[in-house]
Amino acid sequence: MSTPVQPATLNPGVPNLSWFTPAHAASPGTPLKATADTPTLFTPLKIRSKTLRNRIIVAPMCQYSAAASGPDTGKLTDYHISTLGHYALKGAALVIIEATGVQANGRITPNCPGLWSDEQTASFKRISDCIKAQGALSGVQLAHAGRKASTVAPWIAARLGRPSVRADRDVGGWPDDVVGPMGGPAETWDGKGLSEDGGFWPPRQLTVADIHELVEAFGASARRAVEAGIDVIEIHAAHGYLLHQFLSPISNRRTDEYGGSFENRIRLLVEVVQSVRANIPDDMPLFLRVSSTEWMEGTAPDADLGSWTVESTIKLARLLPALGVDFLDVSSGGNHPLQRVNMFASKDYQTKIASQIRHDLKSAGLNLLIGAVGLITQAEQARDIVDDSKANGLDLSIGQEATAAKDLTDAKGGKEPMADAILVARQFMREPEWVLRVAWKLGVEVAWPSQFLRVKFP
Repeated sequence: MSTPVQPATLNPGVPNLSWFTPAHAASPGTPLKATADTPTLFTPLKIRSKTLRNRIIVAPMCQYSAAASGPDTGKLTDYHISTLGHYALKGAALVIIEATGVQANGRITPNCPGLWSDEQTASFKRISDCIKAQGALSGVQLAHAGRKASTVAPWIAARLGRPSVRADRDVGGWPDDVVGPMGGPAETWDGKGLSEDGGFWPPRQLTVADIHELVEAFGASARRAVEAGIDVIEIHAAHGYLLHQFLSPISNRRTDEYGGSFENRIRLLVEVVQSVRANIPDDMPLFLRVSSTEWMEGTAPDADLGSWTVESTIKLARLLPALGVDFLDVSSGGNHPLQRVNMFASKDYQTKIASQIRHDLKSAGLNLLIGAVGLITQAEQARDIVDDSKANGLDLSIGQEATAAKDLTDAKGGKEPMADAILVARQFMREPEWVLRVAWKLGVEVAWPSQFLRVKFP
């Protein structure tokens, strides 16, 4: 008599979960048969103890969808499972949870998530478990908004016809606890102080004691991320948020050990990196996002002080490997409303900078992986993609995206890639299956989610 086959052996679940989800025969987004001709984009990337199944990363995207008050303040929810889990299901190698406040006053809006309390850890574990159950790695971006904190969600501001609106106490804001390297009404991000048309609160200047507490807060949040099962930590030092504010001579004119010289302006970031590194395992990857330039050359409010430039970023990048940073996520802008770049007219404005930084580090014999963000799949390219789609159909636009993504990372035939991985944001919101589409257009047969095999591209 034959032994009956047990259902569990036909459809095994992912182990060590409190809920059932089928274990995929192969992780979605992984080539079924890797060959010498497989584009680098679809080859694995090992960073310390973790291996990305391909080179496509979901960049952090603020969703402003956490509770603003009560016991669930700052906690991730089922909304985050439905969005972030879907990107993992459809083949992304690493899904990074949006900017997460290391202190309550470090959120951009009252509806942003945080890891400043042990009570918030479990909510991050649920999302991390969901992401990893689909074969992806989970990450979190630790952040402090500084003088850009305590605003309302952008769609609320848009309804009011404003680029930004302050969040007052009645909606969970903290107008008296917005902080920055400098203080006072003149230091608001938009320079409008408390005028009626201003969109930001005046910050108070952080004391040295405050700065020390902030450094400890980054380390404590990193510890909680580890306890939540997160695979990768990213420190957010870009887009005009607090760490970027300290880096830039535009927003940091302090005269103590945290301002003035380049070495003093990077001091806070260096201490944050050291604090985070000390609170995570040695084999855990550490990413850093920076604005490679502020696009303020020649237009800085005080030209004698200058601004943060590509040269500044290269100088910083050369220090990072010794500090334990593994991956530099290269973005730009965000620290001043007068920035010169027209993102909608600059198709490769950030990817070329990423390539320049990578080349410099390689020439110096330094080992730091470089990530490029700002492909034709980003907001600055949305107009062109839409136009092409209308004229020629979707296949042409996805073909352009696929080719651009491949060219960025391809190291075939002795070619030097522009970046080691790409970070994609808004295009995932438009097309969660973007990884699978790119593979299809490049002729790479990759694994699909078990539940979606019947609709696999031919």
